[in-house]
Amino acid sequence: MNFPIICAIGLLASFLLLALLMPLYIRILKNHKINQEVSEYALEEYKQKSKTPIMGGLLFVLLPLLVYLAIQHTFDRKTLLVILSFVLFCLVGFLDDILIILRHDNNGLSPKVKLIMEFIFTGALCFFFRDVIYTGITIPFTNIGIDIRWFYYPFMILLYLAEANAVNFTDGMDGLCAGVSVFGLIAFIILAYAFKEYHIALLLFCIVGGLFGYLIYNHFPAKIFMGDSGSLALGGLFASLGVVLKSEIALFVIGGVFVWEMFCVVLQLSCVKLFHKRIFKYTPIHYAFVLGGMKETAVVRMFYIIALILAVLGTFIGLHG
Repeated sequence: MNFPIICAIGLLASFLLLALLMPLYIRILKNHKINQEVSEYALEEYKQKSKTPIMGGLLFVLLPLLVYLAIQHTFDRKTLLVILSFVLFCLVGFLDDILIILRHDNNGLSPKVKLIMEFIFTGALCFFFRDVIYTGITIPFTNIGIDIRWFYYPFMILLYLAEANAVNFTDGMDGLCAGVSVFGLIAFIILAYAFKEYHIALLLFCIVGGLFGYLIYNHFPAKIFMGDSGSLALGGLFASLGVVLKSEIALFVIGGVFVWEMFCVVLQLSCVKLFHKRIFKYTPIHYAFVLGGMKETAVVRMFYIIALILAVLGTFIGLHG
C-alpha cells in the first residue's frame, strides 16, 4: 500500500472516529457536569457559553494517536518526540481542566505551576532526545546554519513554553483555535513530506482528521470546547514540529496567528502594569474585534484567512530553510 493511501486512511479513520464518538462523549460530559466555567471578567455575550462541555481536546489527542499506532507499528525517535510533546502538554492541560471542574470556577492551575510543569516536561524531552535534536538553526534562503550548541536547549524550552501558551490564548471562540491549527498542521505535513519524515507526516494526517471531526461539534454554536487539554497539546505539538523539522523560523510564520495573539496579551499586560493604560479594547485580541462590532463568526473567518496566508508563506520559508 503506497504512502498517500495510508495517509488518507489515517485521516479518514480519525475523522470518522471523532465524528461518531463525539456525541456520546458530549453526553457523558454533560451527565457528569464537566462543563466550561466562564470567568467573571469574560465579555457579557460569552457568559452564555457557561455549562458547555469542555475537554474535547482529549478526544482529538487520544483517538488520532490510536489510529496512528494501529497503522504504524514502529516509528523513529523524532516521531516519538513529537508524540510525547503532544501527550505531555495535553496532561498539563488536563490537570488544569480537572481543577476548573472540581472548583466550579475558571481558576485551574496557577500560571506559575503551569509554567513549571511545562518547563520540567520540556527539559526532560531535551535530555532524553538530545541524540535526535540538532542544535543548529538554519537561516532561510541561505546556506548559513548556526550551531548554537547547548544554548539551543534553553531556546527549545522557551519555544515550547511560548508556543503552548500562545495557542492557549487563541482558544476562545467557536472553531477558532482548531481551525487555525488545521492550516498550520497542513503546512507542516508538506514540510515533513518534503524532508522525507514520513512517520511524522502520517501522524499529522491522523491529527488533522481528528481536528476536522472535532470541528463538526466546535463550530458556531459550539457543542463542546477543547479546554486546555487540547490547546496546550496543540502548542506542544507545534513546538516539537519546529524542532524536529528544523523549521523554527518557519514556525513563527506558520503559527503567526498564535504569535500575534500572545504578543497582544503581553503588550497589553505590560502597558497596564507600567503605564496603567490599555492599548487594545480587550485581549486576547480576537475579543477586541467583537467589541468593535464584528460578529464572532466573521472574526473566526478573518483569522482563518490570515492563518491560510501565513501557512502558505511559512511553508515557502520552511522549504527554503
